[in-house]
Amino acid sequence: MAYDLLLVGGRVIDPDGGRDGAADVAVAAGRIAAVGADLPRAAAREVVDVAGRLVTPGLVDLHTHVFPGATYWGIDPGPAAWCSGVTTWVDAGSAGAYGLEALRAAIRGYRVRVPVLLNISAVGLTGLTGESRDLTACDTDLAVTTITANRDLVYGVKARIDANTVGANGLEPLRRAITVARACELPVMVHVGVAPPTVAELLPLLGAGDIVTHCASGIALGRGGLDPALRRAYDAGVLFDIGHGSGGFAYDVLEAQLAAGMPPHVVSTDLHARSLHGPAFDLPTTMAKLLAVGLPLAQVVAAATGALARALGLPAGTGTLAVGAPADLAVFAVEQGGFPLADVHGQLRSAPMRLRNEATYVAGRLLPPSLPVPPPPWVPLTAAQRDALARRDRTIRHLLTTPLVTPEGLAEQFPRDSQPGQT
Repeated sequence: MAYDLLLVGGRVIDPDGGRDGAADVAVAAGRIAAVGADLPRAAAREVVDVAGRLVTPGLVDLHTHVFPGATYWGIDPGPAAWCSGVTTWVDAGSAGAYGLEALRAAIRGYRVRVPVLLNISAVGLTGLTGESRDLTACDTDLAVTTITANRDLVYGVKARIDANTVGANGLEPLRRAITVARACELPVMVHVGVAPPTVAELLPLLGAGDIVTHCASGIALGRGGLDPALRRAYDAGVLFDIGHGSGGFAYDVLEAQLAAGMPPHVVSTDLHARSLHGPAFDLPTTMAKLLAVGLPLAQVVAAATGALARALGLPAGTGTLAVGAPADLAVFAVEQGGFPLADVHGQLRSAPMRLRNEATYVAGRLLPPSLPVPPPPWVPLTAAQRDALARRDRTIRHLLTTPLVTPEGLAEQFPRDSQPGQT
């Protein structure tokens, strides 16, 4: 068999396939053709030596917001995808029923895959918050009709449940989201935030396979430690998603959950216009923060690949290197050492290693460099973030004006600060 692409000599971690060790990966016609030792190089049109590198399935980020130009939070995934290894970006509620077709049109222009969670509020995330204060926007019949007509795109329902978003409506938007999800046989993802409602009030409404995002935020910590509702939800099969964002991740809360035997099922970024420049940055950085609290690399990779793809019912082959699966691949240099990383409150932990992406493939094609755009004017930045962006822009300008700039040169990680973001 002729291969279009052959990655040779790397360490392959494919948790879904039970593989962690040296192997070659072959690609033909945009799909995984073979994974194994000493695959024939003569059979490949292109051979890439990845010795000393880590090869994983293309990463899956369960919580992102990729609807720029139409929402407060939206970003273009391109400038982050090619240098992060993320090939599947789940948009978590940027669009409701009113905006789904416009989001679909935006997705057509992306090189990455974008499954969608439909916001229970038809207006979606056009503003900073408040989308569920008017219950007429939380129209269950409209949401069911919208999902039914867009089964190829929608894989769940999203509800932001916090005092600012729901106002006096309390748990009613969540109840409506659950009604829609059950009617469509899909999971609900619920954002937990400032009470009311409290975590203890909302978690009992969720069932097995539903997802609570920002699971390790300060909101999840009760006065006497972890709220007992978390244990009951975890034991009932509710999936815990990190959902880092700009205000949803605290080391001490995650450490308390780990001590209680409740590791997160999913690691995601909640990457949006206010977390992209810190403190989340990207999925490999967020993964390093889980390494910093002691989780093993294989478990962290699993939480960003096939395990969550199955949980959300994403198309077969997502997040795995099984033969016949789409050839979505990520290649990383694994840098050893102590890397201090901050949570959203400025607490520091040191990661023993970090993953620096060197190549990202979607359907066997290398994603080309895509330069970032300036943050929108409504996004508040710290002085440290502004300085880091200025250094990044100077670096890019230098690279673009230097003869014979290579994609490898552009792929170097730009300096990043570990300052807490805005909440």
